[in-house]
Amino acid sequence: MLTDQPLTAARLDGIALKPHEHDLSRAADLDTDLLNVDYEGREVFPDADALARLADGRDLRVTTPVRADGFDPLGDDSLLPLAAGERVLVAGNPAYLTDAERERAVAPRLGAAREQAPEAWVGTEGVERIAMAAGGPQYELLSRGTRRAVRALRAAGFAAEIALYAPVVLTDDEDALLDAVGGYASRRGPVRRALPEDAATDAAATGRAREVLTDAIPDFALVGTPETVGERVTDLKDAGVDTVVGYPARGLDAVLDR
Repeated sequence: MLTDQPLTAARLDGIALKPHEHDLSRAADLDTDLLNVDYEGREVFPDADALARLADGRDLRVTTPVRADGFDPLGDDSLLPLAAGERVLVAGNPAYLTDAERERAVAPRLGAAREQAPEAWVGTEGVERIAMAAGGPQYELLSRGTRRAVRALRAAGFAAEIALYAPVVLTDDEDALLDAVGGYASRRGPVRRALPEDAATDAAATGRAREVLTDAIPDFALVGTPETVGERVTDLKDAGVDTVVGYPARGLDAVLDR
């Protein structure tokens, strides 16, 4: 494991790995004890040996979409033995699901999966009320309302773990931010509605589109110098977040190199 990484100053608790984008063999170099392997479709899902290597000496969590074949607690759950480590239960990104999988009901599957894996994190994206009803640790996406919402949950007596997922870009260069997470920010509802039609969302964005995106990116991603991100993480934890997991939106090199 390398030391003196940007991750140290950024104070992230864990790293989200996307098999389609990240070389999982490099995870051993990351200065973090928590890894979360995201699901990006069966064709790139790591095999049992790869997951076992990641789990060696680490807290490994594996995202499992409860509607997908192989992870369906009410149907085909044949891939579950591969998932060494704890699970992150999600409805599943429709981009990685077949038409039939998208039609499956989320609520009963989340409930059944929670019975099988009571310590699993429950992803809230798009199914916030269902996730809360399922109970257990909640896995939230960073948004402009996260701090307020977490404070409200804690004030109402919610005592379970709250984990947070956010893209991370450890630079304050505007073009680099737009290239890394401009498209991601543009898909968030309020940003999508504010953008001009057919506007570029990367470094090619100009005028109104560039203004909207540069204003919105810090609402949905952890960006800036490692120290700036570290201050943001501390602020979120002061509000009641327990664990912050960052997705290296510019690849692993950007979080490994100082």
